[in-house]
Amino acid sequence: MTITRYGAGETGAGGQALPFARAVQANGWLYVSGQVAMKKGEIVSGGIIPESRKAIENMIAILKEAGYGIEDIVRIGVWLDDPRDFWSFNGVYAEYFGNHPPARACVQSSMMVDCKVEIDCVAYRADKV
Repeated sequence: MTITRYGAGETGAGGQALPFARAVQANGWLYVSGQVAMKKGEIVSGGIIPESRKAIENMIAILKEAGYGIEDIVRIGVWLDDPRDFWSFNGVYAEYFGNHPPARACVQSSMMVDCKVEIDCVAYRADKV
């Protein structure tokens, strides 16, 4: 089995080395690390709706880099800083995944950076085995 790591050894905000890969592919499975609404080292402003869009778009960009699409996503994990943002997040989420809804978990959690949402996913393609 071949394991491919995407973005291992990159740096984050302030040039600090990130001790993880953006995604890891193994035997047709792609595990995408948690994505926040970061652009050029800063969290986008405007609240839960623009943050949700940017976090999802960051995740989709990693999928595309690895040759996967949203239709290949099997499961998504979502962390919200404030549970009152749940319905606003769901509205944005449905814009992207309404036609290809994967399994999903959504929980409230304090964030490691000053953001409102983090999202990760697991995708699968049989042709990538």
